[in-house]
Amino acid sequence: MNFKPFSQIIGQDRAIEFLKRVIVRDRMPHAYLFTGIPGVGRTTTALALTQTLNCRQSMNGEGCGRCQSCRQIMNGHFVDLLSLHPDGQNIKIEQMRDLNHRLSFKPLSGNHRVSIIHQAEMMTLEAANSFLKTLEEPPPRNILILNVIEPLDLLPTIVSRCQRVPFNPLSVKLITEWLMNEKNVDEEKALVVAKLSEGSLGRSIYLYESGFLEKRQDYLVRLIQLPEFSSEQILKLALEYSGKEKKKDGALSIKDTIPFELLSMWKTWYRDLIIMKVNGPADLLINVDFSNKLKKMSKNFIIENLIDSLLLIDRAQRGLMENRNLDLMMGKYSPNPEEACYPIKIKGEKRWYGPNE
Repeated sequence: MNFKPFSQIIGQDRAIEFLKRVIVRDRMPHAYLFTGIPGVGRTTTALALTQTLNCRQSMNGEGCGRCQSCRQIMNGHFVDLLSLHPDGQNIKIEQMRDLNHRLSFKPLSGNHRVSIIHQAEMMTLEAANSFLKTLEEPPPRNILILNVIEPLDLLPTIVSRCQRVPFNPLSVKLITEWLMNEKNVDEEKALVVAKLSEGSLGRSIYLYESGFLEKRQDYLVRLIQLPEFSSEQILKLALEYSGKEKKKDGALSIKDTIPFELLSMWKTWYRDLIIMKVNGPADLLINVDFSNKLKKMSKNFIIENLIDSLLLIDRAQRGLMENRNLDLMMGKYSPNPEEACYPIKIKGEKRWYGPNE
């Protein structure tokens, strides 16, 4: 786990100040619900909270960073910090029974044992009901932290027994500055990555370090070139992009597939074209490094067709989430002269056609 003290966590001042006040007043609830998108600091804040609660010399709601407990937490060796992740697609009843068993014992070395349940919305109904019993009769000196994107995905009885702490998406400005200062990314690149990350610092780091910007360049260049492709070339490209990229451990998520990345980038392109078409503010553009190309191309598009194409790509992404056949889906939904807003030549005259023409 990537440890940072409260003072080094960016963009979540309200959440951190709330937690510090609770610690200083010594009125800790037994369960927290940390809500927000991944990559905004929920787990990092949970670790900082663990440090502060177990620090032997904490001051002003911050761990000292020097005592034995602080050092163990910083190094990931603190025995009273438990972390529970989904086993496959779900958090299962067996995992919850094991957690409940461990919670029945007193903390081994710290003042408090902290248990972080990641993707808590993935609990099966049986696991959720088992966990609910723990919430109803919480063991002393135990703090439970549930990381979840949307509380509505949890049982209402679980939500009602937790103190909710919302974590907001980070601003583009904050992520851009962080990438420039911490990763030495040049300003234009940092701005593009920040806009693509949708408020998630963790996602911005992944996009930059995984080489996604280079793949994005290829995705957009191919999209721009599509009007010059024949139907056979378009189908060949669709089948090429229907391949999958597997993680090193062999696990595969829908969002790890090339088609999902491809469609995500195409959505940003159509979104930007719509902004250009309606003369929207330039600072709303995501693909700012393609602004000149977007401005030039937008003049030839029909706004209704741009919207239709954006909706078409969105349907394709939802099809991916429903585990539809990738080859068939890419062939069906890939923008082409008949189904999207691309120029085709008829008797030497270039016109713009869309799904409804």
